[in-house]
Formats: sequence, structure tokens, C-alpha cells
Amino acid sequence: MEQQTFYYDNKIVRMFGGATILWGLVGVLVGLLIALQLVFPSLSFNFSMTTFGRLRPIHTNAIVFAFVGNSIFTAVYYSMQRLLKTRMYSDLLGRIHFWGWQLIIVLAAFSLALGYTTSKEYAELEWPIDILITLVWVVFGWNMLGTIAIRRVRHIYVAIWFYISTFVTIAVLHVVNSLELPFSLFKSYSVYAGVQDGLVQWWYGHNAVAFFLTTPMLGLMYYFLPKAANRPVYSYKLSIVHFWALIFLYIWAGPHHLLYQALPGWAQSMGVVFSVMLLMPSWGGMVNGLLTLRGAWDRVRDTAVLKFFVVGVTAYGMSTFEGPMLSLKSVNAISHFTDWTIAHVHIGGMGWNGFMTFGMIYWLWPRLFNTKLKSEGLANAHFWVGTLGMILYAVPLYWAAITQALMWKEFTPEGFLAYPNFMETVTQILPMYYLRALGGALYLIGFLMFVYNVIATAKSGKLIAEEEASAPALEKVSSKRQPGESAHRWVERRWVPFAIFAFVAIAIGSVIEIIPGLMINANVPSISSVKPYTPLELTGRDIYIREGCYTCHSQQVRPFRSETERYGEYSKAGEFVYDHPYLWGSRRAGPDLAREGVKGGKMYKSNSWHYNHFLRPQDVNPESIMPAYPWLISDAIDMDIIPAKIRAMKTLGVPYAEGYDQLAVADLKKQADEIALDLKNNNINVAADREIIAMIAYMQRLGADISKSETVSK
Repeated sequence: MEQQTFYYDNKIVRMFGGATILWGLVGVLVGLLIALQLVFPSLSFNFSMTTFGRLRPIHTNAIVFAFVGNSIFTAVYYSMQRLLKTRMYSDLLGRIHFWGWQLIIVLAAFSLALGYTTSKEYAELEWPIDILITLVWVVFGWNMLGTIAIRRVRHIYVAIWFYISTFVTIAVLHVVNSLELPFSLFKSYSVYAGVQDGLVQWWYGHNAVAFFLTTPMLGLMYYFLPKAANRPVYSYKLSIVHFWALIFLYIWAGPHHLLYQALPGWAQSMGVVFSVMLLMPSWGGMVNGLLTLRGAWDRVRDTAVLKFFVVGVTAYGMSTFEGPMLSLKSVNAISHFTDWTIAHVHIGGMGWNGFMTFGMIYWLWPRLFNTKLKSEGLANAHFWVGTLGMILYAVPLYWAAITQALMWKEFTPEGFLAYPNFMETVTQILPMYYLRALGGALYLIGFLMFVYNVIATAKSGKLIAEEEASAPALEKVSSKRQPGESAHRWVERRWVPFAIFAFVAIAIGSVIEIIPGLMINANVPSISSVKPYTPLELTGRDIYIREGCYTCHSQQVRPFRSETERYGEYSKAGEFVYDHPYLWGSRRAGPDLAREGVKGGKMYKSNSWHYNHFLRPQDVNPESIMPAYPWLISDAIDMDIIPAKIRAMKTLGVPYAEGYDQLAVADLKKQADEIALDLKNNNINVAADREIIAMIAYMQRLGADISKSETVSK
């Protein structure tokens, strides 16, 4: 058959690869800064945009969507052209995708620094950026699926299966979780509330990890690891089982992030069962990757690329063992809200995502620039420094987590909490935080070695912008199954049914989890004393979200004696029916705030205590690692937006009276005047229209409803 000549587009690969390097360096730098802020709160510089609460989502978004995201697109644009023997469908779509994605990253960094956040893990970006993400994702999918349609290879290779599932699933996850009602140009409220919002968020959050940080990286593994090892994939059949079992089971496991919390028992049990089942397909992928190196292990000693791939795949295996283990209720009772979760995700981020990316670019850059890697020795040094950094980062956090969890739960022989002061448990683990920061610094040093090496490699060669290739045209064959053709081989050559089957696989678990979840708030027991937030309290809640307080504090008391003794009555589903969005949190670097406003049916802390705590936390508690928030005292509440907030909440079902939006500002001022007067009586003079007043109002509201409640079934 006549050979057709065509040219691979390597410019787009270099563009995404360069962005991977740039944003990865930024993400690691910000990560090191926030690690240091946990032991040196002064590194927040008393500046609103550099506090831990605002920088932490910048770090996670920079790593997940900027570093790993660009790495994924580097792999897709390089491997798909070669696997399908064709240039990408459209150079223009590729450029729109690239620049659109970089624009999203820049907008994300600026908006999060300014405090525009939804507070949802891995989905913090506000509604205008969500729309832009949707458009750019469609462009990416259009280009990818168009390339598959014009391929010169009949059967679609396993790496592309994972790319297809990534595109389909992320589209569904993003659209469903991002449903929100805007009330200003840059702010919105989630359409979901309370328990419902928590369930939808962790359906998204867990599967963002699955289908953005895992499946496309597995596609990367299935292409680049065999190429680097010059060996075929160990088992085609295992790859089939791995793929379909993984995408079907992963989608069900999200509720394991909310065990022992105000979530229905059926949802918690479902999360546990499917999390445990996930272990087998996940390890199937790890085994397939590592055994691909059979016969090439002697080369691992001498080749940095293979070292990075081996540790990367091993880190994937460790993370996917640890995930199911952490979903077991007995383990989760200890691990949740501690730094164990932080260590767990960083083994995945630094080891699986980071090392696979380093290995890919070390292998790819010499081929793009028609040269040799500048320094194999430096790449090996990067490997060892990065590995040591990862170990020093994670192991102290495991130690810290177990230490803190045991201290939280310890009672004296007389039956009292052994450590009633939460800060006692924080100061005990500060040495581990120092080691964690040291590990992060070593990982950064390794990253700088990587940056120098790949830049020097590029300078020593010249980009092959248009790489010539040839292949015969795809011969037309009947769409019917051919004699001797397996069912899966038949599906592989028909990409439209393949994409549909992938969608069905993820849709089954999604529908079973989400549809009952959407009905939760209509069926939870109502609590008669739970009322909508006042305008001042709602404003305080929005400021709390803006400052990222949810990154260090939970608002969920679990039904353990140690927690009810420390915080008060355990949390009920009916408490959160007016919370758009929910704010249960994932970590306790500070104490839980669910009952912050009351203790024993009375106000727990005075208004003046909260004022001083926000102004200078270390003056109130010398051991505190909380940053100061002096701008809350100088910045005025935006009164003009209050009516729009009330109208938005009313649209979402919060039972404010008809026309209350016109009365809300007056009510806000009345409540603010009362708090300002109380502060004045305690020798604190602050204007009633300052943001600190709203924050105090929100703090004092937390738990006040439930302390006097009577639960009544609807």
C-alpha cells in the first residue's frame, strides 16, 4: 500500500513541556513557602494575599492543573501523533488549547490570591473561570477526538483509552460540581447545600484525583515507560482489565472522604466497599508497569529516566494501597483531619505525578532537540535528592499524624481529656513540620537541577519543529466484527462506541451516587432552631471563605467521645441545610469550629477575644501558628452587594422573607452596632462597618442553633 508522508507537530509538545517546567517550579516554590508558614507564621508578612489560607489553594491548583495538567498535555500531544500515525487534527485548536490553559492558570493564581474562591477542594475557581475551563476542555477534546478520527492505525493503543476516559469524565465532573449561582461579577454560591454539597464535592474531588492525576498519567506510563525501556507492555489482557475495572470502580469511592460525618450511612458504606475493591485494578496497573521492565532491570542502575519511572510507578502503588486502607472506618477514625492525608497525597503528587513527569521530559527533550541529555549524572543526582526530599517530607507527616490523633483521643484515668488545649497537640508535632519543610526544600533543589539540565539540553540542540514520518493510509474495513476478532479488539477500532462505553462505565456509579445525593436535603430530619444566617453572619461566612480559613479548620464534630468532649454535640445533617457551600473541611491544623460560638449553652468566647485573636493570634495564644489578619479591622464591609447575596440565597431555597433583600442592610447595621458597642465596652474602638465585625458575628453563630435545638422529622 502506498506510503503517505506527513509531519509531526513538535512545537505544541515543546510549548506544553516548557509550561510544565515553569509552572512546576512555581508550584513547588509556593508549596515550600506554605510549609514554612506552618512553623513561622510571620512569613505571611501580614499581607492578605500571602497568608496560608490564600496560598494553599494556589499551590494545589499550580501542582494539579498547571504542572501535572501541562505534563498530561505534553504526553498526549507527543504520544497520540505517533500512536495514531498522524499529525494532530488541528494546529489552531492546539494553540487555542495551550494559550487558553495558560490563561486559566494565570487567572486562577490572581483570583485565588485576591480571595475569590468557592472553597471546594480542587474546584476553588469562580464561575467565570469555570466557564473558560469548560470551553478550553471542549477544544482539547475536539482536537483529540478529531485526531483519532483521522488516524492511520486501526486499533487504538491502551494509552489512548486512558486519554479518552480522562476527557469524558473530567467534562462530567467539572460541569456537575461547578453548578453555581452568581451574585456578582466574580462571586457565586453553590447550588448545592450542606450534606448534598459535600457528597457532590467529594464525588468530584476524589475523581478529579482519579481522572486528572491518575488515568492520563497511566496513559503516559503505558507509552513512555515501554519506550524508555525498549520493551513491550507486559500484558495486553491485564491492561484491558486494569482500564475497565479502574474507571468503573473509581467513580463510586468519593464518600470515603466523609466517613463518620453527617452523611447517610449508605453513602459511607458505598465509599468504603468500592475503595477496597479499587486496590486490585490499581495494583494491576502498577504490576503491568513494573513487569514491563523485565529484562531491562540492569539498565535501571545506569539510566535516570528508568529510575524516575520505577519510583513513580511504585509511588502509584503505595498511594493506591494507602487510599483503600484509609477508607477503612477503623483507620479513618485515626487518620482523618490529620496530616496523614497530606502525606498520602504528596506521595502521589511528588512520587507518581512528579517523578513520571521528570522521567518523561528527561526522555523526551533530547528527542525533540535532536541531541543528548546534557548531564546524565545531574539527572541521577536529581533522582536521589528528589527521592530523599519526598521521604523527608512524607515520613515526618505520618509520625505527626499518628502522634496528634492519639493525643486528641487520650483520656486521663479520671475520664478527662489528657490534652484539652488543642494547641498542645500542635506544638508536639512542630519538629515534624520542620523536617517536612526540609524535605520540601530538597525536592525544590532537585527540581532546580532538572530545570538547568533540560534548558542546557535544549540549548545544545535544535528543535525538530516538523518531524517527518510516513505510514500507509487506514484501510477501510467493515464496522462489523471480523472472524477471529475479539470483542475488545473490535471496540478498539471503533472510537465512538469506545467513548460511549467509557461514559457508561463512569455514569453508572455517578447516577447511583449523585441522584440520591441530590435528594438528601429534602429528606434529612429538620432542626427547628436552625435558621438562615443573618446578613452580617452571611457576610462573615463569605469573608471566612475568602481568607481560606477552611484550609486549617474543620466544621464537623464526629460522633466520638473524644470529639464531643472537646467540641460539643456531634454534627447533624440538618444543621447545614442553608450552607452554600458546605464547609466541613479536610484538616485540623487548628481546632474544629463547628461549636465555636457556644459551650454549655452559653457564649464560649467573648467578642473581644475574637477581635484580638484575628489581630494578633500569638498575643492570645503564644503557641498559635495562625497568621494575623489586620486588614479585617481596616477594610469595610461591601454593603452594596448584600441585597444581591440575599436574593441569590433565596433563589437557592433559603427561606428569607419576600422583599427581605431590601431590609438586609439595615438588619446588618443593627447587629454590627451591637457587636461594636460590646467591643467598645471592652476598650476596643472599631467602626461597626468593618469586616472584623462580620467575622466575629459568624464565629459567634457557629453551633448556636444546635445548642438549643430539638430535632423533628419532616
